[in-house]
Amino acid sequence: MKIEDQCPSFSLFDQHGYLIDSSTFKGKYTVIYFYPKDDTPGCTKEACTFRDRYEEFLLLGCHVIGISSDNESKHKKFSQKYNLPFTLLADTKGEVRKLFDVPSSLFGLIPGRVTYTFDESSHLIGLFNSQLNPVGHIDEALKLVKLAQQQKNK
Repeated sequence: MKIEDQCPSFSLFDQHGYLIDSSTFKGKYTVIYFYPKDDTPGCTKEACTFRDRYEEFLLLGCHVIGISSDNESKHKKFSQKYNLPFTLLADTKGEVRKLFDVPSSLFGLIPGRVTYTFDESSHLIGLFNSQLNPVGHIDEALKLVKLAQQQKNK
């Protein structure tokens, strides 16, 4: 994916067993982050940082969506264990990961950690490959949403 691309169309189940369609994000800023696996050190740090900054995203009218290949049951346990207030989607077949062109790392052994920020028209405004830095992209996503909103209001 590249800047200005439209968010791909997809449907996945969340941690509560609800089917979530990407069209429901239209009209709102959305941060979609792909991460390797629930309850691993880097992914936990990433999810908890999103949790701790979640109110800032909400104040900007921005959805936060985490996606990994873990199933709904694992997502539910992970979400409950760390009190995660945002949606986790189960991409068990890796199909959505492919739609977004999320690269793998370490010779294809570890799924990539990439964050995509979309504006309210579902156009990509930011892309961060953060495999080795699980939290650095969160500030960047917030800055992008704030900047996009400022430009829109001019």
